[in-house]
Amino acid sequence: MTIRRAGRDDVPAVLALLDGATEWLVERGRTGQWGTRPHSTSPHRVEQVTGFATDGGLWVGESARQEIVGAIAVGEALEYVSPPTEPELYIRLLVTDRASAGQNLGGALLDHARELARAADVRVLRVDCFAGGDQALVGYYERQGFTRDVAFAVPRVNEVDWLGQVLIQRL
Repeated sequence: MTIRRAGRDDVPAVLALLDGATEWLVERGRTGQWGTRPHSTSPHRVEQVTGFATDGGLWVGESARQEIVGAIAVGEALEYVSPPTEPELYIRLLVTDRASAGQNLGGALLDHARELARAADVRVLRVDCFAGGDQALVGYYERQGFTRDVAFAVPRVNEVDWLGQVLIQRL
């Protein structure tokens, strides 16, 4: 996989990855993380991913056939988590093609984020993820070298709170 900085033209492909991941979660009855609707139909999500591309923090991984098989967005912490207490690079989004599962695409994208942090002389990476259900995603980040920091909940109207976990990795 080759990793390159993404632009606005890559936004539809990143949204397609998110849609595919959501389909995969729904097929397994795991709707708590992202619900059931495609991200590509959410104006908020389209605006968010476009913003990641516009601010230069979106990176995509391409296969040998130049197909986008993963994406990572880095930058400042999102508004629903506690602000940093020291300089950091925040992982705002990580998604990979479910058809490519088992190829360590997510690990390679996380390695890229580590390289970006080191190049910026930053020694802390933070990320948040869904912490409901079986906490499989929390476990994934722990296997990638992150440790749990702060748990949080995002209130939602007429739905149960979205449970999240901030994880940290010192470089």
